[in-house]
Amino acid sequence: MTGARAVWSGLWPPVLFAVAFLGLWEWFVDARNVAPYVLPKPSAIFEQLRLNADRILEATWATAQNALVGLALGILAGVVAALLASRVRAFDDMLTPVAGAVAAIPIVALTPVFNTMFSSTSTIPRRLIVLIAVFFPVFVNTLRGLRQIEPVHAELMHSYAAGPWTIMRVVRFPAALPFFFTGVRIAASAAVIAAVVSEYFGGLQRGLGPAITSAAAASAYPRAWAIVTAAIALGLAFYLVALLAERVAVPWLRD
Repeated sequence: MTGARAVWSGLWPPVLFAVAFLGLWEWFVDARNVAPYVLPKPSAIFEQLRLNADRILEATWATAQNALVGLALGILAGVVAALLASRVRAFDDMLTPVAGAVAAIPIVALTPVFNTMFSSTSTIPRRLIVLIAVFFPVFVNTLRGLRQIEPVHAELMHSYAAGPWTIMRVVRFPAALPFFFTGVRIAASAAVIAAVVSEYFGGLQRGLGPAITSAAAASAYPRAWAIVTAAIALGLAFYLVALLAERVAVPWLRD
């Protein structure tokens, strides 16, 4: 009962705010007679969600697959790069500037380049874009965590004649988990954003990005907003899964 009460006490403020915000939005559009192409009413958006549920779910699933594959590859690349940079100085000197350069790459400019490199029916460009967006936060946060351990712990392992990779496995990586999951939470939302943005520039005409542009081109603005709502929900779902994984893997952070 106490746990349920704690969950509810954490949920009701954002729920109350959302209801109040949507009610104010509905009232404002009606009171000011705002045109739908400028700002549709929430009720019209939810009606389009209901009427186009199958199409929106299909587009959401296509985007989710690209985001999920790119996220997994980006996390793997970021962790491997952080492990190498934390152990080998030459890799650190090489990878850290490269990671900064990768983070500075504009996705909007890179997506058309990738689309010309691969087949127009390939999902590889979109997943590569997600990988690039995910790599930097995972790499930087994991590397920081691997370097922040108590000196006494390292000295204790050295007194046991433990090797570098044993120290990494027993001491450094467990200590880095909170930092790693901070990067994953950031990357989870960024993966969905990158997947949607990458879908605007040709390639497979599936996913939330093309659905938004086609709805806007047809002046179906409530439907376009409905698809945007689905993209927001997908991003929240990715973030919540990352948060749940953190709570399971690092339970001591709950205290």
